[in-house]
Amino acid sequence: MSNLAHSLPTVPANLKAADTTAHTIYQLLDRAAGDSASATAARTFLEQQLEQARRLPLDLPQDIGQMAEWITQRSESVGDEYRDYLQARRAGQPRRYFSNKAHALYFVRNVAPTKLVDGAWLFGLLARWDDPDFRPLIQTYLEELGDGVPEKNHVVLYKKLLATHGCDQWHDLPDGHFTQGAIQLALGYDAERFLPEIIGYNLGYEQLPLHLLITAYELNELGIDPYYFTLHITVDNGGSGHAYKAVQGLQQLLPRCGDDAAFLRRVRDGYRLNDLGASTCSVIGDFDLQDELVRILAAKSVVGRNMHSDYCRVAGRSINDWLADPRQIPAMLAALEAAGWIKRGEPAENSRFWKLIQSERAEMFGVFSVYEQQVLSDWIATAPDAADAGAAKTPRVLSHRARQRALDTLGLHHSPRPQAAGLRGVIRHHLHGDNGANDANDAGAGGELRQLEQRVAGLGSKQAAMALLQSHMTPSRHHSALGLMATRMFCRLID
Repeated sequence: MSNLAHSLPTVPANLKAADTTAHTIYQLLDRAAGDSASATAARTFLEQQLEQARRLPLDLPQDIGQMAEWITQRSESVGDEYRDYLQARRAGQPRRYFSNKAHALYFVRNVAPTKLVDGAWLFGLLARWDDPDFRPLIQTYLEELGDGVPEKNHVVLYKKLLATHGCDQWHDLPDGHFTQGAIQLALGYDAERFLPEIIGYNLGYEQLPLHLLITAYELNELGIDPYYFTLHITVDNGGSGHAYKAVQGLQQLLPRCGDDAAFLRRVRDGYRLNDLGASTCSVIGDFDLQDELVRILAAKSVVGRNMHSDYCRVAGRSINDWLADPRQIPAMLAALEAAGWIKRGEPAENSRFWKLIQSERAEMFGVFSVYEQQVLSDWIATAPDAADAGAAKTPRVLSHRARQRALDTLGLHHSPRPQAAGLRGVIRHHLHGDNGANDANDAGAGGELRQLEQRVAGLGSKQAAMALLQSHMTPSRHHSALGLMATRMFCRLID
């Protein structure tokens, strides 16, 4: 797998590998250039994470022959818990996770670093495309990429979700929120060295957890499209989906490793990596509505503290004065409330401050994103002394049967999405003699796409063609128009 080196990003000359943070590694590996120093930094980071992971408890069965039964039992247990959740909701219990829409969008934004590299840990295995023992894991990566169909590509879907709700400013999140994404990228770009850990990480990540079902249910309830999450409910099932393929990949590759015991120790270490950094449940539990509003206003104050006239005064002080020190923002909010600009516990529309943001002649139109407005609106609507009726601080981990119940409950029996059968002309006359018109999805980047077709057709070797396509299927490129097309061509050629 030495041909992976071209995909590694450039590391700054002054970067010390031992001192790199998760955020730094994430940024390095999410770029598209390459050099050996960044590979060294990523490898050092991953070894540090593995050292931490080895101290964590493990729930994997010792005998891999028991894996299929373990997945089935785990799925049934999760299915039972989800059934209990639905019964409780029907009986009038509040949402378990999200206290309001702002809370749900906070979650969407805060897990973005992980979701935007979905499947990255498997990228390096593409180099083994012609080895049938690697096929289950490669198929999983291709399905994470939606087989090149934009409506199925997981990163495309999540980017759209972020953009729809104004949650796409996430790069300033705490370092722990980048840990899982950095681990996934580091594994994916160093597959030759960390194959057992990749298999173990994949085995853990592809189990269908309870929190995924509840998240999808409650997002849908709050008017947020849950499709990214419900897509994982279907593809991660243990009967034929990614959970099943994870076990299949382990069983097929173990006989080739030489030392079963050593290989399985490393598989278990990789499995434990899933428990490091911020998780779905910890992110949900960390939400505080006022703290998030203060964070948003503190970020705005960097620019806004010099943008108000002296006529804008609250409690005898100018707004510029209030914003000069972000630590004053909680007191400023209290002053706005005391002056009648904000009426807590009432709809946001009843507050004069809200009308500065949302009204026919709003003086502050465009200052706040959709997400930021939601946080402000929910904070205003929440009475100051209201008890937190939101999510439990420690949420809990669906079976094949429960999956169907989830889809029924969510009302997610949509009409079928575009399938691979509709991808006529993906590899046109250069490969198949098809002179059909360009795909609609290719129209915007027609020149680049045609050039890729011509290059693939002119290589004269399937090995060379697959290597070229892989260079466009990296975690940072596969969701572009060129990457999507490369994925479609790769899927055609691998069969």
